[in-house]
Amino acid sequence: MASSSYNCAKPQISHPLSSASSSTVHLGHSPTSISWNSRQPNRTHNIRIIHSALHSPSVLHFPKQPYQNPLIPIEDDSVNVQVQPKTHRHPQWNLLQRAAAMALDMAESALVSLELQHPLPKTADPQVQISGNFGPVPEQPVKQALPVTGTIPSCINGVYLRNGANPLFEPVAGHHFFDGDGMVHAVTIDNGNASYACRFTETQRFLQEKELGRPVFPKAIGELHGHSGIARLLLFYARALFGLVDHKQGTGVANAGLVYFNNRLLAMSEDDLPYHLRITPSGDLETVGRYNFDDQLKSTMIAHPKIDPFSKELFALSYDVIQKPYLKYFKFQPDGTKSPDVEIPLSMPTMMHDFAITENFVVIPNQQVLFKLQEMIFGGSPVIFDKKKKSSFGILSKNASDSKDIIWVESPDTFCFHLWNAWEEPESDEVVVIGSCMTPPDSIFNECDESLKSVLSEIRLNLKTGKSTRRPIISESEQVNLEAGMVNRNRLGRRTRYAYLAIAEPWPKVSGFAKIDLFTGEVKKYIYGHKKFGGEPFFLPRDDNCESAEDDGYIISFVHDENSWKSELQIVNVINLQLESSIKLPSRVPYGFHGTFIDAKSLINQA
Repeated sequence: MASSSYNCAKPQISHPLSSASSSTVHLGHSPTSISWNSRQPNRTHNIRIIHSALHSPSVLHFPKQPYQNPLIPIEDDSVNVQVQPKTHRHPQWNLLQRAAAMALDMAESALVSLELQHPLPKTADPQVQISGNFGPVPEQPVKQALPVTGTIPSCINGVYLRNGANPLFEPVAGHHFFDGDGMVHAVTIDNGNASYACRFTETQRFLQEKELGRPVFPKAIGELHGHSGIARLLLFYARALFGLVDHKQGTGVANAGLVYFNNRLLAMSEDDLPYHLRITPSGDLETVGRYNFDDQLKSTMIAHPKIDPFSKELFALSYDVIQKPYLKYFKFQPDGTKSPDVEIPLSMPTMMHDFAITENFVVIPNQQVLFKLQEMIFGGSPVIFDKKKKSSFGILSKNASDSKDIIWVESPDTFCFHLWNAWEEPESDEVVVIGSCMTPPDSIFNECDESLKSVLSEIRLNLKTGKSTRRPIISESEQVNLEAGMVNRNRLGRRTRYAYLAIAEPWPKVSGFAKIDLFTGEVKKYIYGHKKFGGEPFFLPRDDNCESAEDDGYIISFVHDENSWKSELQIVNVINLQLESSIKLPSRVPYGFHGTFIDAKSLINQA
């Protein structure tokens, strides 16, 4: 069992300009540098060594620098980029609103001055969180006829899409990688020809900030810590009170998940409703709008809904960090009809990033990472690891109308940020869950001394005895961090032999992917190469015939070369782990989150 003893420092929020000096970022491994016009030219030139985002063992060397608004460079591939000056635009405000805006801006300036006195933790420092290829890029309209090396398999026709965080504006204070605005990257493949486009998902938050010309919505992870986090919330709701911003239409960034359901592509983050995107005939992307399933969905939806490959139903959760019920379960029929909410009894708001389904059940993790907003009063983070809480999994019938028959099975000291699959084994009265168990559990959110470790594990939940067991699937000698990936989606919820997971080494970069035999623990690795890093490996079956071999298909992944500063889409044959083809992309693709593939036949019926 993984140990949970570690030392986490309480994060403090400061301003990224607190010790800014130079106006040039040098990333060491990259030939590209970006120049900002410094707002504090009199500070002494100072070089420091910091760890890359989220406690990577790799080290970046670069001078400290101020960010200038907007953050995205005009030409991403130029050597020295001058960024446009900051501009604040005022919509049609009346005199009272203008006066309120001026007063609140002054209050924010005073808050920033106080924040300058404290250093930022790595988990909230923009110079760490969005350095190198974690940094944002501008939108790209469709570029056709991309260069292809090798041969794209004839069975691959459609669009590969991947979501990610891509901040439009300079972080005013702290910034976590998860806080960025949602951007979707799309590669369309049509009979061996390929095109590329990337577009922001135009959330309500994005549209309002774009109109104002500045960030005004609080960043949920990077800013909302301690007393300054409380102050930022008060400032935001004061602006809302005077009609300077509108939070009632949603505050989410839609930067994490993607799912194609009921002929709609949905972009999601767990803090809002999904957003409906449309793929144009040319391969471009456009935002249709915030989507509530024809007024059926009244609450947020997590970014990892599950589609049963046999029933075609979509299953989802919604959690609330402020008031009960803290968690709700619901499902949608293939035609988009929603079931009534099932309230899941939780005594405290738990972070619920993912869950799993089996043939008959939903598997709900109730783990030890909690939302405790009162911690901000004492200067801490609202996301905490509670050692006293016992982690468990709830097993609930997919068709449940209430939660009275839910079975809770304890699984001590288990925290899985993602669950890759689950299935039933009736002969032993067990539900088997496959997930990556992470320690320290909250290290993604709070700065910790202990290095992050993510162990692929098999967790067995006995529904008769209420007991559980957990074992690492890979031998200790071959242990690597495995985070982000999937199983064959045609077999989701059923017993699967293989998982395809990102090798998150050096954390949080992805140096390749692994094909893991879940029964034997055998690991076969595909490594991208020197200074090449990717993201989530997306497994695309050769066909939708469930009778074909489970591993008969291809891994699709964006790969970035930090030597040349160029990006490509790689297509790898999973049977022999050989590169079939690569598509050279016209611009850089940052490291991101989760993706999906929509075949050409499905696109014909797109809503």
